[in-house]
Amino acid sequence: QVQLVESGGGLVQAGGSLRLSCAASGRTFSRYVMGWFRQAPGKEREFVAAINWSGGWIYYGDSVKGRFTISRDNAKNMVYLQMNSLKPEDTAVYYCAAANRMIATTSYEYNYWGQGTQVTVSS
Repeated sequence: QVQLVESGGGLVQAGGSLRLSCAASGRTFSRYVMGWFRQAPGKEREFVAAINWSGGWIYYGDSVKGRFTISRDNAKNMVYLQMNSLKPEDTAVYYCAAANRMIATTSYEYNYWGQGTQVTVSS
C-alpha cells in the first residue's frame, strides 16, 4: 500500500516556474514507477512524466518535453516535478501516481494516486 500527497501547486505567471513535490508512504516506495499526470477542466487526464526506481528510465509527455524535469529521492520517499517556462495551457490539477511495474505511461497502469494539487498559469 502506498499513500501519496502532493504539494507545491499555486498561481504563477506565464514563463515562470514551480516545483511540485509528492510525499509517499510505504516501505516499498523504491520499487514503484512514479508518474505525474494532469487534468484540466473538461479534458481527459494527461500523462506528464514518469521515472523508474533507479532514475535510469525517464519519460515525458510531448507537451512538456524540454520544460519539465522529474526526479525522485528514494531515501526520502519523495518525487519531484520541476516545471519551467510555464504556459497557460499547463493549467490543471496535477496528480502524483505510483505503479507496481517496470515502466508505465498510461493512467490505467498506475495503482495509487494522490489527491492532486492545482497549478494555474496566468497569461
